[in-house]
Amino acid sequence: MIELLHKFGLPINISLQGSGIDEVNAITHWLMLVLFVGWGGFFIFSLVKFRASKNDKADYDGAKSHMSSLLEAAVAVIEILVLFGFAFPIWASRVNDIPSPSEAVHLRVIAQQFAWNIHYPGPDGKFGQVKVDLVDEQENPIGLDRKSENASDDFFTINQLHIPVNKKIRIDLTSKDVIHNFKLPELRVSQDAIPGMSIPVHFQATMTSDEFLKTAVGTPREGMGLEISCAQLCGLGHYRMKGFFTIHNSDNYDAWLEEQAKYLEESGDEDDDWDDEDDW
Repeated sequence: MIELLHKFGLPINISLQGSGIDEVNAITHWLMLVLFVGWGGFFIFSLVKFRASKNDKADYDGAKSHMSSLLEAAVAVIEILVLFGFAFPIWASRVNDIPSPSEAVHLRVIAQQFAWNIHYPGPDGKFGQVKVDLVDEQENPIGLDRKSENASDDFFTINQLHIPVNKKIRIDLTSKDVIHNFKLPELRVSQDAIPGMSIPVHFQATMTSDEFLKTAVGTPREGMGLEISCAQLCGLGHYRMKGFFTIHNSDNYDAWLEEQAKYLEESGDEDDDWDDEDDW
């Protein structure tokens, strides 16, 4: 069933946690298929058997068998088993098994109309303070206070998320304005970003972006990268609130972090030069 769902548009799963979600999805679709065929067949049977041209005298007593009640009870039992046996445990793992910042690659994502701001803590692994009055949409969209403790090595990207493969990822999700939904379809992540709240999301990717692109060869997704989408109607520009994420192997991820640190250092040197000119 999962392979069939892939043919109808379900993205390939590339996360450790996604297999359980896909299993529930497949079980639910099998149940819906059985119900559709069963009740649809019964409906057609009833139309044919009790058509007016065949029955001169209508029977107003209704069904005398309890078979329908037994079938409805059986369906209810199956739904309860799916809910308590599969769905609840998966949901509990998503909200309870959240790794601590020291156990995972820790990032922050700040949503806004209509972009995703990703805050990285830098080599020290600790975030600097962010302040509302420092927000500048061009230069500092997250309001990072460079003078605060641990902020000197922090950096941020816009609509570009970079993570390593086979490592726990923790993202603290919030919003600057309205409710958005942070959705990574291939990682089976979908969580609302709510103003005034910091909501943790965790996952672990099982393949790099390059490996994903190889699996997409010959499919409608061929050549398309991994996308961050907003699954919550958030305004007139909702359609263009799209970002991209890249999954690196460990070496490439470390190299990317070093590149960002070098760029941050060069930017800091330029700022110092301007400060010196102001002193002149």
